[in-house]
Amino acid sequence: MIDFRYHLVSIVAIFLALTVGIVLGTTMLQDPLLNTLQSETSRLREESEELRAEKDVAEQLSTGNDQLVDAYAEQMLADQLTGTRVVIVETPGVDEAMRDGLVNRVQQAGGTVPGRLVFAEEYGDPEQATFVDELVDQLAQGETAAQGGAYERAGMELARALIAPTEEEREETGEQPEEEAENGYDAAAVLAGFSEAGLLTVHGDPAGKSDIALVLAPAEPFTVPSSTDPPQDDVASPANTAYIALTRALRDAAEGAVLVGGATSVEPGGIISQARSEESRFATVDTAGTVAGDVVAALALAISTEGRSGNYGVGEGVDAFLPDPLPRPNESEENTTGTEPAAGEENAKDDGEERGR
Repeated sequence: MIDFRYHLVSIVAIFLALTVGIVLGTTMLQDPLLNTLQSETSRLREESEELRAEKDVAEQLSTGNDQLVDAYAEQMLADQLTGTRVVIVETPGVDEAMRDGLVNRVQQAGGTVPGRLVFAEEYGDPEQATFVDELVDQLAQGETAAQGGAYERAGMELARALIAPTEEEREETGEQPEEEAENGYDAAAVLAGFSEAGLLTVHGDPAGKSDIALVLAPAEPFTVPSSTDPPQDDVASPANTAYIALTRALRDAAEGAVLVGGATSVEPGGIISQARSEESRFATVDTAGTVAGDVVAALALAISTEGRSGNYGVGEGVDAFLPDPLPRPNESEENTTGTEPAAGEENAKDDGEERGR
């Protein structure tokens, strides 16, 4: 018969065996284990130092590249946008430093900026779509409003109010710019209507005085409505659809438009990422906000005035870092030889004349 003393001895023997095993194990394995850990720590430290050195070199190269591009930007952009009027279209949350840098490059290329449209968050809010649709009907000014969804119609109405008709279009209709209001259409009134509705703010005087649009993506991707169940990080915001429709309409009206943004614009849910996935016909640049990226954006505007487009930068879906071939400089009235044109010879385009159209 097994009594209590037998159980007690057995339990003591088990714990004694465990104690002896732990002592022997730690004593025998201590040196190899410590040596392994020390070796791994040393290896990781060396890799970290190598990566830090590579990062420093990459930053120095990037700084040097920016300095090089900045030094030759004037020659690269000379006359690329001479005579071209560029309206700046800002989505909500645009980085102001990026905008200012882009405006400087447009002006450096010889272009002018008659004004800017700064959109409010309400414009891209899907709950405001019905309101936007009704507003377009009110602003149609007696004409049949464009067909399609709310944002397709709003985009076409805004594009019509911003983009000046080409010389060919004026010749076909016999319409002069100053006659537009008399003919029943007032571009400034359309922009004022959107502004009074709280959907955008107008800076400057871009109404009917723009040849092409530069649309700026937000610094961070638009948020997806919380109604998405379950939440998904790669689902694009409805605001993307609204501003892509606007950019598409601007492209159709001007035969060219450019959508630009920084690295976040090609992240999942980014507006440029979505535009590229939809194979939109307007140009895109995903490196805006950098010295080289702003120059590329100005070059993208220039090729757009030539009827070309493409996706430029470093993100997914790009054609190249910059347009290839590069755009042709837009000659001013003075010819390149510095001599007067021969009798009967046509002068080059006036600075105010639209380019490539």
